[in-house]
Amino acid sequence: MSRGRLPAAVGGLALTVALGATPTWAHSGPPYPIVSNRVVGAYKVSIWTDPDASDDRSPEGKFWVTLEPSSRGASIPADTQARLSIRPIDREGPIETAAAAPVNGDPSQQYIAFLMDHEGRFGVHLTVGGALGLAEIDAEVEATYDSRPPPSTLVLYAIPFLLVGLLWTKLLRQRRRARG
Repeated sequence: MSRGRLPAAVGGLALTVALGATPTWAHSGPPYPIVSNRVVGAYKVSIWTDPDASDDRSPEGKFWVTLEPSSRGASIPADTQARLSIRPIDREGPIETAAAAPVNGDPSQQYIAFLMDHEGRFGVHLTVGGALGLAEIDAEVEATYDSRPPPSTLVLYAIPFLLVGLLWTKLLRQRRRARG
């Protein structure tokens, strides 16, 4: 390989890897909304989540439900209960359902955590019931491992090893040509 062709080949390889990497919708950071101020029945509902997957069977998939009455002057009654269900979309798996608990005794702020045992898409179903009536909402969320790098980062880490391998191969070829 001539001197000008090796940098071009390495540059072409790096460009191919960069352009071939698929975007990931991974989450690592603070909670974010999957439903914002959606009016359903007598409620204005928001769902925030921190959807971390876990291998140690700990419930790291966290959900916060915020409820407001859709009509002015009303308040959320104390008996209002939010029930959340999650189910894997990308593979077979059970539907997990549980009641959310009021945060500091406030029925307008409720919290629940689920075990999300793998990375991938999960369907989220919320049912709110109480004196103001019934409301149901569906959404989706992508669960990720909080401490694992996304696959595109692993490709980025492999580039220096590929470059060293190419340079090593070039050196071996030059030595072989010099001997023979």
